[in-house]
Amino acid sequence: MVGAKEVLLAEPRGFCAGVDRAIEIVERALAKFGAPIYVRHEIVHNTFVVNDLKDKGAIFIEELSEVPPGATLVFSAHGVSKAVQQEAERRGFNIFDATCPLVTKVHVEVAKLAKEGYEFLMIGHKGHPEVEGTMGQLSEGIHLVEDEADVLKVQPRQTEKLAVVTQTTLSVDDAAGIMAAIKARFPLVRQPKQQDICYATQNRQDAVKVLAPQADVVIVVGSPTSSNSNRLRELAARLGTPAYMVDNAGELQEEWFANAARVGLTAGASAPEVLVDEVIARIKQLGAVAVRKMDGIEETIKFPLPKGLKIDAATGLEIEVRKSPETGH
Repeated sequence: MVGAKEVLLAEPRGFCAGVDRAIEIVERALAKFGAPIYVRHEIVHNTFVVNDLKDKGAIFIEELSEVPPGATLVFSAHGVSKAVQQEAERRGFNIFDATCPLVTKVHVEVAKLAKEGYEFLMIGHKGHPEVEGTMGQLSEGIHLVEDEADVLKVQPRQTEKLAVVTQTTLSVDDAAGIMAAIKARFPLVRQPKQQDICYATQNRQDAVKVLAPQADVVIVVGSPTSSNSNRLRELAARLGTPAYMVDNAGELQEEWFANAARVGLTAGASAPEVLVDEVIARIKQLGAVAVRKMDGIEETIKFPLPKGLKIDAATGLEIEVRKSPETGH
C-alpha cells in the first residue's frame, strides 16, 4: 500500500434487522428444543453464519423429505412458496418462520392484489430463493423480469390490472431502469406503495456511493450467494473503483492493495462484523495504519421474534408476541 494507508469503513454495513432476527430464531429454537433444528435453505446467505449454526446443531436442507416427522423446522429469511408452507404443515413439523418481515410484506401485497384480479411482474433474479418464494405465493399470473429486455418479451394475459413487485435485495439503480421500461410498455401498471427494495439494501448502496469515489479500491465482505453483497461490489465497480468481494480475510490478495492509499470497506447485510474485523486486521498487516468510519445512517429498526421464542429478560419466561399490523409478524 502507498500514501496515507487508510481504511475507510462504510456506515451502515453488515447485519440488518431481518438477518439478526433470522439467526436469533435458529439460536433460540436450538436453546429451547435442542439439536437438531432443521432449516430450509441457508438461513441467510453467509458461509460463516451457516457453519457457525451447523456447529451448534442446525441442519440445513433443501427438500422437506429430509426432515424427520415431528422435527422443528425453520424457514429461511428469504421466505418460501405456498406449496412449501402447506407441505410443511401437512407433515406436522413444529414450524418457525424466519422470513424477513419486509419479504413477508411483499407476499401479503401479492395475495391482496391477486384477490382483486391483478397479474404481476416481479423484478428479480431467477433461481434466488426469495424470488421463488414470492412467485410461489401464486399458482399463475406472476411473471419474472430480470432486465429491460425481459420487459419487452413478457406477455401478461391482460394489462388493465398489472402490478409490480421486486426482490428486496436488488440494485436500486438497476431496478429503477427496469421499472422505467415497464412503465413505458405498460402505462397503467401499479407500482408498490412503498419501494419493495429494503431499507438496509438501500442504505448500504447509498453508503457505497459515498465511499467508492474516495477509495482506490473497495472490498465488500460477503458470500458469493449473497445478492445484496454482489450488488455492492457491482455498484463500486460501476462508479469506477476497482472492487472485490471476499467471504473472509483469507481471500484478500496482496496485489489488490499495491497502489492503494485508501481502501474502502463494507459488508453485505448477511455478513457479521467479526469478518469485517478480520479483514481490517489483514489489511493492517499489508500496511494500513489508520481506520476511519465514515458518516452514515444509523439503523435502529428491530423486528419481533415469532410467538414461542420471545423471552422476557427479567423473568426468563416466554412472552406472547402481538402481531404487527404492518408485517403480520
